[in-house]
Amino acid sequence: MHTDVVLFSVLLWMVEVSGHKRTRGQSLHPYRHIRLTQEMSPLGLSHKTGSPIFKRSPDITKARATKSEQLLRIDDHDFTMRPGFGGPAVPVGVDVQVESLDAISEVDMDFTMTLYLRHYWKDDRLSFKSNTNQSMTFDGRLVKKIWVPDMFFVHSKKSFTHDTTTDNVMLRVYPDGKVLYSLRVTVTAMCSMDLSRFPLDTQTCSLEIESYAYTDDDLMLYWKEGNRSLNTDERISLSQFLIQEFHTTTKLAFYSSTGWYNRLYINFTLRRHIFFFLLQTYFPATLMVMLSWVSFWIDRRAVPARVPLGITTVLTMSTIITGVNASMPRVSYIKAVDVYLWISFVFVFLSVIEYAAVNYLSTLQERKERKLREKLKRENKEVLPCTCGIAHPGMMSDCYSEVDVNTTGNYGMPEENGMRRERMLVELAMETDQMTGHVGSRAYSSIWIDTHAIDKYSRVIFPGSYILFNIIYWSIYS
Repeated sequence: MHTDVVLFSVLLWMVEVSGHKRTRGQSLHPYRHIRLTQEMSPLGLSHKTGSPIFKRSPDITKARATKSEQLLRIDDHDFTMRPGFGGPAVPVGVDVQVESLDAISEVDMDFTMTLYLRHYWKDDRLSFKSNTNQSMTFDGRLVKKIWVPDMFFVHSKKSFTHDTTTDNVMLRVYPDGKVLYSLRVTVTAMCSMDLSRFPLDTQTCSLEIESYAYTDDDLMLYWKEGNRSLNTDERISLSQFLIQEFHTTTKLAFYSSTGWYNRLYINFTLRRHIFFFLLQTYFPATLMVMLSWVSFWIDRRAVPARVPLGITTVLTMSTIITGVNASMPRVSYIKAVDVYLWISFVFVFLSVIEYAAVNYLSTLQERKERKLREKLKRENKEVLPCTCGIAHPGMMSDCYSEVDVNTTGNYGMPEENGMRRERMLVELAMETDQMTGHVGSRAYSSIWIDTHAIDKYSRVIFPGSYILFNIIYWSIYS
């Protein structure tokens, strides 16, 4: 008992001593208690009665609210399965906003398109209570946690979803469970082009959308508002094509191993602008053909003038054909531009052959004249006399000399009906034989060749044939 009293007295003494020390410390350090109070108080503010700082309303953005995942009850359902699994097919409406047609390649047989692809469906598992009946919008992070249609682009070579500055994906959920899923995509897809009428052609390409895993028994794809589900930007334009039409269609696609699938088509028709090819291909080819006709008006004896002209036009046409084919795919059929260029090449080539024929016939004629002169010399044993002033029907009206015969082999005749004609020495031989009474001259009477006749007829036949070809060509392909 006495021991308990002693212990109690000691405890009281220790409490008093500690209280005295705290009081002495406060007196020595009057600001320490205030500082500790400020550090321990929230936001470092002093507790003063009536301070306007503590009368401010609390920040509602920092209030703890229900998470969107909890509101949508994502953890309560298995979203790896489609909505209404085991029941009828889920209807999924689709609409598309075409932003741009970026490129169309004839070599690769493809096109590139940027579009906004939107899906509409209903998932009762995502329904939530809302007094205002307002929807909730989310970004791409929630898309990975719920079920969305597994769309893909059939016959696509390359595609991607834009991710600058963030993933261009939007998910909007309504209180009744309706869902809008939108994303911005650029896709490069195949387009089978028929270039048989190139460059006067019209191409129709299609972008095909289909579910990868779900057949028509599980998922029914349809255009939400028919043809109005496809919208295009009015500013869409292409350098080589004129966009004539955009329209939508729906078909069923069958795969032998998996079954039937709904497939949506975005069809667009393109007509090629012809003016570029007129300037780069058709006009140069036409000018080369017309340039080859200039040789018909050049003297047949001007070999250095006519031969280089023909060779230059042939090589130029070959360059034009090579340049056009270098920018085209190696197809196994003939294109419209090939028809025009190759026929133009044939006209140029024939103009070279025409001069070869003229030169050959002129050479052949000179040989026959030379043989005829030698025969006349052997028969007459004398130099041919001058026939100036002889009034004989059929005789030549101009004088000639032995020098003229040996150098040219032709004799200039006055122009008759505006045309300069050249005759062989056969006529003179016939007249001489008539005076001397030789009968053997009849053997040479059939040799009558006008060496300018081929050039004269070519001046009309070549342009006329080429004009007729152009009329037929443009009436067929345009």
